Amino acid sequence: MLEFDGLRKSFGSNQVLSGVTFAVAPGSMFGFCGANGSGKTTTMRIAMGLVRAEAGEVRWHGRPLDGEVRRRIGYMPEERGLYPKMKVAEQVAYFARLHGLDSGAAARAATEWVDRLGLGERRGDPVEKLSLGNQQRVQLAAALVSRPEMLILDEPFSGLDPVGVDALAEALLEQCRAGVPVLFSSHQLDLVERLCDSVGILARGEMVAVGTVEQLRRQEGGRLLRVVVPDAPPHWAAELPGLRVVSEQAGDTLLDLDGGADDQAVLAAALATGRVTHFAWREPTLVELFREAVAVPTAPGVAA
Repeated sequence: MLEFDGLRKSFGSNQVLSGVTFAVAPGSMFGFCGANGSGKTTTMRIAMGLVRAEAGEVRWHGRPLDGEVRRRIGYMPEERGLYPKMKVAEQVAYFARLHGLDSGAAARAATEWVDRLGLGERRGDPVEKLSLGNQQRVQLAAALVSRPEMLILDEPFSGLDPVGVDALAEALLEQCRAGVPVLFSSHQLDLVERLCDSVGILARGEMVAVGTVEQLRRQEGGRLLRVVVPDAPPHWAAELPGLRVVSEQAGDTLLDLDGGADDQAVLAAALATGRVTHFAWREPTLVELFREAVAVPTAPGVAA
């Protein structure tokens, strides 16, 4: 188990992390979500020993991470840490040797990952000659090449085209099937929802939601009711009892009903405004759950 326990960190008067706690089980993928500046990168840097926490610790198999354990982590920082003049295959093999592979094993592993991530034809090119997306693939190959015991990846899908996204997703799923815990941050919540076993949402330095997507849905009340009434006036549902308007745009309204609300009464109200072209329950997406989780609470008596 990769455990983050009570991490606290401030930069001057800015409290970046306030008791951040979560865990990533072996063979599972954990999606770390949060707005820019929420503390995701700081959390990962603490795990890698690049930033010192003021309180709390990161543990692997119940023991605090040390330099030896960190050598067995496949880490990808948000900022590219590549040598621009080195050739692609040489670069990846170099990182494999830094993690302890001998030269022969490093060369073989570099060839495997360069090919798997779609860089086979560019293996002899200097990194600086690659597009930003292909440089991202090199950085990913460098994180994966050493057969890591765990993966910590900061925005690994950023800049990748759909083919690159699919190649990386399959590589990460393969690592999970081999028992490797995978922690990655991303703003691409559709990918997080599709790939991850568990999700953590960080806001204002605190973990405001942790669990599977299904658990987060239950915490937020479960299903949402989508009603499409093309000719309805704006805010037609705002005064109906027992519900909350999640979103409304051009007659397409998403509603959250409490346990005592009557969906048939909502349908009748919608029909009173015009022709209803869609009326159905659906599960909230991770994007919607994220918006709910990171919303700033409104003080009592203050209008939202």
